[in-house]
Amino acid sequence: MKHGFRRPLAAGISALALLVGTAQADQQFLDDVIVDGSLCVGQDCVNGENFGFDTIRLKENNLRIRAMDTSNSASFPTRDWQITFNDSSNGGQDKFSIDDIDGGRTPFTIEASAPSHSLYVDDGGRIGLGTSTPVVELQVVDGDSPTLRLEQDGSSGFTAQTWDVAGNETNFFVRDATNGSRIPFKIRPTAPTNAIYVDTDGDIGLGTASPDAGLHVTRGKVLVEDSDTGSAALAPLHIRGDGSARRMIILDQTTASSQWVIANYETTALEGAGNFGINLVGGGNMFRIDTAGNLYFPTLTNCANGIQTDASGQLSCLP
Repeated sequence: MKHGFRRPLAAGISALALLVGTAQADQQFLDDVIVDGSLCVGQDCVNGENFGFDTIRLKENNLRIRAMDTSNSASFPTRDWQITFNDSSNGGQDKFSIDDIDGGRTPFTIEASAPSHSLYVDDGGRIGLGTSTPVVELQVVDGDSPTLRLEQDGSSGFTAQTWDVAGNETNFFVRDATNGSRIPFKIRPTAPTNAIYVDTDGDIGLGTASPDAGLHVTRGKVLVEDSDTGSAALAPLHIRGDGSARRMIILDQTTASSQWVIANYETTALEGAGNFGINLVGGGNMFRIDTAGNLYFPTLTNCANGIQTDASGQLSCLP
């Protein structure tokens, strides 16, 4: 006896087999694709995926998004880029990276557990490192001595050298990290304005914003101290010039309207080339010693019998 349902059943089984056989086939859409809902991509997506607020979810054990530029004209850029989520190797990094595929480089990486606001760009273009509220173009925030390191690593053939620029509650400083972490430069908190000022012509002011000499000091005293405890002769202050001009130290008392000049005289000086003397500006030479060791008191002349002093120490000719 024949059964009439066999042909439809066979057709149904064939159609099911066809669907199963094509379930894994690639699909190509020749029109826009709009998904009204969320999208899960990856081998570990499941039916009934709980998306929460995710619009697109990538779900498997190797996650990559690659942008492959198929431009074939020499005048168009063709670089391929990739977003990488974690290393694929056992024991690799937990990270988020942007890879330059064609260049074989990874110019940008964020490691897992990086603190909040490690890098923050606000709406004014200001960059915060460790802060979400930068108030200047680049602001670095840390709980202990925020530091900027300048490292020449030798990759361009120059000697490796590392400098640190840092600041804390004690001082702002520059540190030579390569050579024993020496600190050749410091500024202490509350240092006054214009404590050090370098003008456009190279003049340096200490305490002034309008220096009028190579080194212009307007506040306090000047102390030159050599801490060397040896017995060798020292020259803690050395005034030298290569030209033929007079070398002078000027003592200017503005309230008394007087200027005294301690000088080493130039070649054409009336006081004699190379001689040492003391002059009063507007009053001429008051005292000098020539290179032979002779002493001169220009205010005392023709003292044939010698020189004497009175009770106040004033010099005069002996009668």
